[in-house]
Amino acid sequence: MTDDLRPNPDQLLAELQADEAVAHRGKLKIFFGANAGVGKTWAMLTQAHSRQREGADVLVGLVETHKREETAALLGGLSLLPRRTLTYRDKAFEEFDLDAALARKPQLILVDELAHSNVVGSRHPKRWQDIEELLAAGIDVYTTVNVQHLESLNDVVGSITGVRVRETVPDQVFDAADDIALVDLPPDELLKRLHEGKVYLPGNVARARDSFFRKGNLIALRELALRRTADRVDAELRRHPAVGSAPGETLLAAIAPGSAGETLVRHTARLAGRLKVNWCAVTVETPALLRSNTKLASARRNLDLAESLGAKAAMLPGPNVPEALAAYASDHDMGTVVIGKPPRRLNILESYAAKLARLSPNLTVQIVGVAPAPVERIDPWAVIGRRWQGAVWALIGCGISTIIAAQLTQVFDLANVIMLYLLSVLLVSVRFGRFAGALSSLLSVAAFDFFFVPPKMSFTVADTQYLLTFGIMLTVALTLSQMSARLRFQAEIATKRERRTAALYELSQALSGALMREQVVELALAHLAPRFQTDIGLALPDMDEQLHQEGGMALDLAVADWVYRHGEEAGQGTGTLAAATAFYLPLTAPMRVRGVLALIPKGDWLGDREEKRFLQTCAAQIGLALERVHFVEVAQNALVSMEGERLRNHLLSAISHDLRTPITVLLGLASTLSESPYAAPPARDIAHQLVGEIRRMNDLVNNLLDMARLQAGEVRLRQDWQAVEEVVGTSLRSLELRLVEHPVQLDIPADLPLVEFDAVLMERVLVNLVDNAIKYTPFGTPITIAARAAPQKLLITVSDTGPGLPPGREEMIFSKFTRGQTESATAGVGLGLALCRAIVAAHGGTITAANAQGGGAVFTVALPRRAPPALPDPENLLQDPIA
Repeated sequence: MTDDLRPNPDQLLAELQADEAVAHRGKLKIFFGANAGVGKTWAMLTQAHSRQREGADVLVGLVETHKREETAALLGGLSLLPRRTLTYRDKAFEEFDLDAALARKPQLILVDELAHSNVVGSRHPKRWQDIEELLAAGIDVYTTVNVQHLESLNDVVGSITGVRVRETVPDQVFDAADDIALVDLPPDELLKRLHEGKVYLPGNVARARDSFFRKGNLIALRELALRRTADRVDAELRRHPAVGSAPGETLLAAIAPGSAGETLVRHTARLAGRLKVNWCAVTVETPALLRSNTKLASARRNLDLAESLGAKAAMLPGPNVPEALAAYASDHDMGTVVIGKPPRRLNILESYAAKLARLSPNLTVQIVGVAPAPVERIDPWAVIGRRWQGAVWALIGCGISTIIAAQLTQVFDLANVIMLYLLSVLLVSVRFGRFAGALSSLLSVAAFDFFFVPPKMSFTVADTQYLLTFGIMLTVALTLSQMSARLRFQAEIATKRERRTAALYELSQALSGALMREQVVELALAHLAPRFQTDIGLALPDMDEQLHQEGGMALDLAVADWVYRHGEEAGQGTGTLAAATAFYLPLTAPMRVRGVLALIPKGDWLGDREEKRFLQTCAAQIGLALERVHFVEVAQNALVSMEGERLRNHLLSAISHDLRTPITVLLGLASTLSESPYAAPPARDIAHQLVGEIRRMNDLVNNLLDMARLQAGEVRLRQDWQAVEEVVGTSLRSLELRLVEHPVQLDIPADLPLVEFDAVLMERVLVNLVDNAIKYTPFGTPITIAARAAPQKLLITVSDTGPGLPPGREEMIFSKFTRGQTESATAGVGLGLALCRAIVAAHGGTITAANAQGGGAVFTVALPRRAPPALPDPENLLQDPIA
């Protein structure tokens, strides 16, 4: 039970990363209105002035005043970002300068008209994508949008007003905003503003009043805006912990090509929004769909629209639509399927609903009325041009069958001759498809009637029984031709998918044996270039997170760097930096993006979802291989570092242990000589200096030995209750010869409680800290040792008034063999402070370094403490000496 209640560490890590990303992301506020002229830009500018008065750094990125004087007046006092001029078709356009805004990085930026489409040549085709990049950079954004620009309501607004706007915003952008401010105005007041010329210029007022600005339209648009805002508020309430509810089921939308599928996408998006559930959009790749490039492209566009509205889109292979939908709904535990019902007499989709209900009795099927898709116009001459080869072979097959049958009729009955024609129909259908098979069937029946049925050489039938024979023969031939053509088409599709699977398996198998980054690059290029038959390049980061070309074709590193930083696709065929000649996608691994893959698309294969998904899977495999190689290198470096550290500790331990005996002898001889009354004064002075240097060497050897023992785990703390002032006094007595030129100031309260620690090791800590202050401070400067009792801690500080610590090296100086000054005549190897940290850490404490406000360095040792044991009563000790 304890294990079941334990939180999932991966889930906790994901939540922490998500919270961190949200904390560093800017806040988006949308000023939302039912129509132009309600005052969205005016309200946005008014709040911007309020934020600026509060001290925020506000920048006007782009605001469209539409020559309204009251709106233009509000721009006064705000910083304006110069616009960027772009040339398209020999015309100059002024657009929002995204790069300048990112470089300026204000606290708040105003970018008007969220649904605006950027000029060709911009980084993103839509302004809402520019805003997404600003938010990712940690910049707060104010923007505006009207209800008719929301993607899910675009068709509804078009049916109300008769005007279909082309600039739209995905609903997920609207729903992800941190704040929605509804700017509302009654229709009568809006019409009054229109007549006064405060909405459009005078020349456009009459046209707007007669079309879009009819009062009925304004009322309906106002209702839509209020409902959409209410849905947003309701979603916020449902996300509140006090209201929470169980997640609803997932909707499945069966998307058809054409406008009917587009309508169904928008309807399902609105339905999912009202029900507060997730939804999926799928299209079944039937042979009929795959044979029509126009329908296939339309179906892919509808799926892209569904993804922009927050759906999970997929293409399902299968010859039967109801069976594919039922299987997908069952595999993904979906309870509701939404399908379209075009108003036709022969309603095929209605039969789909019946089949779905029969295949999955527990599945709820919703049928939505949609407009019929326009009939695809087919050029008969173009069809003939594409199918002439099959028609010729159908005619040749029928002729050959007739010649052979003429010889066989002398031996076999006419009923057996029919089988020869059926064989010809089968061969033609398998080789040339459905049209050639059907043509072969008709020709076979006609040839059989003309050449073999009495009266011969005539289509007249003397015996009416042959009419039944003709009918059965034609039915069997047509059925055989259609089934064989379908099997042939399905075999071709299965072959393509099998090739993708085999190529992915070969790539994965090859990458699994790569041990270096160069091998991964070589294998990736060797497998992908022949598969896609195009130029491919890779860019990988170095230790400084800078991308470098690693192989293949030359890349635009600016585009590659954007893809690497943002983890999104860019370049040709995407909505970001579409002017690039190549298609760039990130090599995404479980931990992070490991590089960028680029290739030059040939034809329209990027529009094929299967090919694009295969490429994305290959990129993920390459990213996974790069991450595995990276961690192998990290593990190898860590192992080498550990072995080197262990060897160095053993070497230091051996050297310091062997040096202790000769140093002790030298110290004794020098001390004897310095104190001998028979030595001359100059000799005694030299001996005195020699004692100091030998003691310094002895301290260095002791530090080396203690550090080696601590890291080897051979030192055991002998903790006992100690008085801090005693340890401080012992440390100062060992340094009395070196403290001649440095006065020591003590700030230790008399009532300082006892603390439990190893006195010998803590004495070493204080000796090293004071010795460090002596080395790096001028002669005559004081050294202060203070101690204070904090809650659950004892704080000991050693401070000086010297030059202080080098900026940015407050933590680095505690590393082994690291000194405050790289080049210095001061003696030492940079081991004292590292030893201090190791000893303090062994006690469960911490040590930090910082620069004092008045100058000098301050080292603070924090040791954990608990209440000391109670002392026995003196009277009891006198009464009972044994105790």
